[in-house]
This record gives sequence, structure tokens and C-alpha cells, in this order.
Amino acid sequence: MSRESIDKEKARRAAKHPDRPGEECRAEPGLYTPVVNRARCEGKRDCVEVCPYDVFEVRRMDDADFNALGFFARLKSRAHGRQTAYTPNADQCKACGLCVVACPEKAIELVRK
Repeated sequence: MSRESIDKEKARRAAKHPDRPGEECRAEPGLYTPVVNRARCEGKRDCVEVCPYDVFEVRRMDDADFNALGFFARLKSRAHGRQTAYTPNADQCKACGLCVVACPEKAIELVRK
């Protein structure tokens, strides 16, 4: 956990959330993968700020992902600068579920592989 930017207060609130899914950071890395719903994600970075395993990054949405969105989702994405969360380190996920409950758009779910 070399994360300097982790928001400890947000992480504490997420850890106490009664709907928190997953195995509370006890799963083997890579057993679960976080899946981001790009039609919902607004790139607010809460997932980045609470993830202790550096799974997420927020950046401009790839053209292919943007073009796959419906009309209203593309409008919403443009309004938010086409920012969205990606999971370049999904293989490090230990199923904390912190990202799921911290996401204000409810755009992340944990899926068991």
C-alpha cells in the first residue's frame, strides 16, 4: 500500500457502509474484478481515493467506450469532460468493496471471476 493520495476519511466511511460487498479485503488478488458502468461513471475519483490497492485511474474515456454509450450517456459524459474510471490494476483487487460504496453514481460492481 504505497498510496499517498488515499482519502482515509472517505475510506473509513465506505468501510462502515452496511451495503459494502466483497470479502473485506480478504480475497485473493484477482479473484474479483471491479466493473465500471461507463454510462453512470462521472469520473469523480472517489474510487481512486478509497482503493488501498491502486486498482483505479480516472482519465478521458477511450473513443470506443464513448461510442458504445447511448445518446444520453454520451451527453452526460461530455458534460463531465469524458472522464471515467478505468481499472488498469484490476488483478490487484482484494474485494474490499470500498469502491462500490464510495462511488456516488453507483457505477462500480464487484464481479467474481
